[in-house]
Amino acid sequence: MAASPSMTIMIAAVRKAARGVQRDFGELSNLQVSVKGPGDYVTAADKRCEKVLRTELEKARPGYGFLMEESGAVKGSDPDHRFIIDPIDGTTNFMHSLPLFAISVALERKNEIVAAVTYNPISDELFTAEKGAGAFLNNKRLRVANRTDIHEALVGCGIPHRGSEGQAEHRAELALLQAKTIGLRRLGSATLDLAFVAAGRLDAFWERNLHPWDLAAGVLLVREAGGFTSDCDTDANPLQTGNIIAANADLLPLIKKELAAAKKVIGA
Repeated sequence: MAASPSMTIMIAAVRKAARGVQRDFGELSNLQVSVKGPGDYVTAADKRCEKVLRTELEKARPGYGFLMEESGAVKGSDPDHRFIIDPIDGTTNFMHSLPLFAISVALERKNEIVAAVTYNPISDELFTAEKGAGAFLNNKRLRVANRTDIHEALVGCGIPHRGSEGQAEHRAELALLQAKTIGLRRLGSATLDLAFVAAGRLDAFWERNLHPWDLAAGVLLVREAGGFTSDCDTDANPLQTGNIIAANADLLPLIKKELAAAKKVIGA
């Protein structure tokens, strides 16, 4: 299917930014790393990648605003459009030469995500989606997995890093879902986790305390692949709460039920 002009622009920007990331990958001794908080890091590669993305996208769409992990929010003259950017989602993996991370760009129009690109520059896997046009991996149409039995589900998750909130709650969630599923996986990149749900590689995924740039592209990928997303506890928009479950229509309520049971275990 032919890409829209916006998608063409986004893919070109991501591929250009990826060149520097590919060059820096594996150069552990040369990485310049800063600490943003406990277990939260940023490298010079993150900043360079974000700068290239902004420069290229701003050149093509000069009025659009931005929401970026490293540089924050930038208002544009066009109030209806903004790009949401995560230059390297999975920085800790990148720092350790673990090839599970992605460059992520989403286009928001009037508070709705309408286009998304998630790119792993090491595996050269390009996940794309546009509202109403489906989700694709390197131009191959994606569909979420059709498993309905939670006991057969392979489920991705996040694990709170050192110093973060919700440690006891998450341990309870892990215990309950470990007992119900065929297996749990913690990959270290929410953007890729969501892309993998869209591709049917994971049957479901949940994580809490995320940011819009972690979720924006992945939410559209899942939905355009026939899946669903929800807040972990309520019917609120996960892009606003930062807590997400992604799965097909059958598994999502089953995962949500187990998360609710975990709250009761710890008396929350």
